[in-house]
Amino acid sequence: MSDSRVAKRYAKPLLELADEQGKLDVVKQDMEMFVSLCEESKDLSSMLKSPIISHLKKLSILEVIFKGKVDDLTFSIFEILVKKNREAVLYQVGKSFLELYNHLKGIVKATVTTAVALDAATVEEFKKLVKEISKQDAMLEQDVDPSVIGGFKLKIADKQIDETIQSKLKDLKLKFTTNA
Repeated sequence: MSDSRVAKRYAKPLLELADEQGKLDVVKQDMEMFVSLCEESKDLSSMLKSPIISHLKKLSILEVIFKGKVDDLTFSIFEILVKKNREAVLYQVGKSFLELYNHLKGIVKATVTTAVALDAATVEEFKKLVKEISKQDAMLEQDVDPSVIGGFKLKIADKQIDETIQSKLKDLKLKFTTNA
């Protein structure tokens, strides 16, 4: 079974239990912190995936890092996964939890790619555009790519709007070659 399927099998009941206990936002913050820490610390990620380090040692390391800093419900999923020898998918469980949370709250992830960083007003305009298109609130990420030259690419889930200069030039070139 793929790691993503295994991760969803753990993330979904965690989401439901957190919602039931009124700890949904707390567990979300814990998972954001955990995912962020895994992305920043290759040592943590490597430790969780290492077949050399014993499961009990991994649990004791997780206790030192997270016990008392995350909610008991969040830490319980860490314990369960380590005891079931599934600690290698902890990062994926965190990512899956966040995806399920966003789906539950009606939040869609969108990425806007531009040549330069956007100011706050422009970010808000893109969020409004995403809401018009998807009928959901936007969690907007910015990607700065100097090769864009001008315009923007907006990716919302599996849809992409390409309003870059390169795209316009390609369309123009295609029109000239088909009409020639």
